[in-house]
Amino acid sequence: MSLRNRTSHGRGAQRAGPYGLGTRHAAMPYRHAATTQAATVAASPSDPTWDVAGGSERGNALHPLANVEENRRLFDYERSVKDKFAAIIPVLKEIAAIQHEPGFVEQAQNVASARLGFALPANILEDAWVEQLDMRTLYAHCVFHAFHWAAERFCDEQARQQVTMEQTLCSLFDCGFHEVDFSPCADGRLMGLVTFVLRLPYGAVRRKSYAGAMFDVEANVRHWMRTEFYRHREGKPSLPDAGTRYLKIAVYHWSSSDPAHEGCAAHGSNERDAAEAALNRLVAFRQAIENSFCCGASVDTLLIGVDTDTDSIKVHVPDADGAMSLFRYVDSAELYRQSAGLDVGNAHLYVHRAIQEAARAEGWAQGNGAPHEGMLRLMASLLINNLSQIEYVRQNHGGRYSDIGHNELFISVGEGFEEVQIRNLTYYAAMYTVEEGAADLDIGIKIFTKLNVTHGLPIPIIVHYRYDSRVPGSKQRIMAQCQRVKVAIEARYSELKQRGLLVCAMAVQDKMPGSRIEMLNDEAVDNGH
Repeated sequence: MSLRNRTSHGRGAQRAGPYGLGTRHAAMPYRHAATTQAATVAASPSDPTWDVAGGSERGNALHPLANVEENRRLFDYERSVKDKFAAIIPVLKEIAAIQHEPGFVEQAQNVASARLGFALPANILEDAWVEQLDMRTLYAHCVFHAFHWAAERFCDEQARQQVTMEQTLCSLFDCGFHEVDFSPCADGRLMGLVTFVLRLPYGAVRRKSYAGAMFDVEANVRHWMRTEFYRHREGKPSLPDAGTRYLKIAVYHWSSSDPAHEGCAAHGSNERDAAEAALNRLVAFRQAIENSFCCGASVDTLLIGVDTDTDSIKVHVPDADGAMSLFRYVDSAELYRQSAGLDVGNAHLYVHRAIQEAARAEGWAQGNGAPHEGMLRLMASLLINNLSQIEYVRQNHGGRYSDIGHNELFISVGEGFEEVQIRNLTYYAAMYTVEEGAADLDIGIKIFTKLNVTHGLPIPIIVHYRYDSRVPGSKQRIMAQCQRVKVAIEARYSELKQRGLLVCAMAVQDKMPGSRIEMLNDEAVDNGH
């Protein structure tokens, strides 16, 4: 959506109400909070028995700010996708048990079609009489097909969210931001960050994951340059004199149930190290732009932490200069507990007051005043949105996920799938060559060695890149790149490949919004279509 020719209100724009992105209400003033930031920090949950709902006395009472309808819609989506993947192993076990019976091929295809919704490779089934059925190849085939089904389901779902996306873009613009760019950790437990944890519609923000949230500073500066070029050349998404900014957000994570073992693998499960590393990247990104471009070129930055056990977040509050501290933040889990018994209006007030109180923190957390009003409203919106997710986890997962550790089903390599917006579905390794992404990929292989290989299952990998249909020959070149990366992965992990414990698939997708994923095979790449 283009925001060209919209009236600019600059960084302190007040057109959008403070109650949430895409929602408009009368402006609400920020006031002094009765609770201190020190209390908020001290109350952060670390005990695995800690109840984010604030105690059993609330029973099934919902938080006043929880979006019940949205929670129901998201749960239906999550359940349908996970049920599709969960059916794979039971179906394959049933097929394995009948592989030597008469009419096996027809029986197997009937079971797969009825229970999974797709057919199995006929050649593998037909060769089962010679020796044991190739269950590893069948398993990978099923994972790839289930993913493609889930991606199609996501695209259909998001097509119905177009109005919400446009409202969110307008609200972000009114907060003073023409682009919001997330760099979360590549951990599969954060794959639902945008759609679930922060409740932002697909297409309204940019997301690209990196192991440990250690995003490529130079690559991100180039993306900023591209964004600013379009603003000056075409006035998209806003005119260059609109007074808006590019917002870069880094997202780290930790585990409140088992902080020493189930945190970020890239940082040795050390929450402090993960947060500090992400913050340092944000500082480097901002400094790179300010040092390289004149005329006041700058960006805003924001640091967010996620407890992957409960999906609660910490929003680190910038000061008036945009600087952040590891000690200055607002904890949504604590907000949930303390505002659960309030009415809607007072619950909103409580969130905004908590942010202002954090901005006035002293001691280690002290900063140079509060950030601009647009940033304050954005942080309030994200925290309020996250209260719905806390309620979602409480109602549907008992307040804390049962799979607090890695439980991903495949590795995504390349540019990543926007269509994968569900927690613990995939591990993502960003790369254009295996050499540059080796560290991220090695972490993924280590995770899946424990998840799959130790149980005799292969590691499914999907290599995915996007082409530009407006550029002649782009699709053929991207298909060739997919094949090069696939071959390089198989060479790097040749022992797993030879044992049938690593299976790679390829996929391409047009960069145009709404484009569908096209799964490839080697023959299609060789033929150039």
